[in-house]
Amino acid sequence: MRLCAVDLACHRGGRDVFSGLGFAVASGEALTITGRNGAGKSSLLRTIIGLARIAHGRIELEGGDPELTVAEQAHYLGHQDALKPSLSVRENLSFWAGFLGAGHADIHPALDAVGLHELADLPAAYLSAGQRRRLSIARLLTVKRPLWLLDEPTSTLDSSAQERLTGLMRAHLGDGGLILAATHSPLDLAGAKALQLDSVAPATAEATQ
Repeated sequence: MRLCAVDLACHRGGRDVFSGLGFAVASGEALTITGRNGAGKSSLLRTIIGLARIAHGRIELEGGDPELTVAEQAHYLGHQDALKPSLSVRENLSFWAGFLGAGHADIHPALDAVGLHELADLPAAYLSAGQRRRLSIARLLTVKRPLWLLDEPTSTLDSSAQERLTGLMRAHLGDGGLILAATHSPLDLAGAKALQLDSVAPATAEATQ
């Protein structure tokens, strides 16, 4: 499987956020996207997942399911943790499993993986920021999808939780998954490609090893 962007451009608020952008990420590979605030890191992920319009160029997922869109084969972890505060940890994850088409999935391995099993019956309103982030990460594990789009994935996580996330990301890549991560903090992923967005518009940017 291979995710490709060709001559990609995004316009927002009457300006070019980025243009002429190209990259390719294959199964087992990660791409870290860096750049100053406002350079378009989040916009790129939102464009790939279909939350922002493609102004020019194209995105292709080669080797994916031809009957599904890129968004239907991807998980998107944005800045906001999409949780219902009145539902418990368990109920939130069960909701997402059903919404994403895996209503009968066993959520307990995912809760164990992010260290939230003992808090399964606690309402999400009582979770700390780091715990909410870990619950959002559990969604990636409950419903298997090959492409992870992660926007500042280590945000609010302490050092232990960051190490746990790194292990989960490595396991996903080891299973042939793909990861695109917008980040200000280095990610300990050996062999990850890098894409610097500071000077993408209007010049061409290509991912580098």
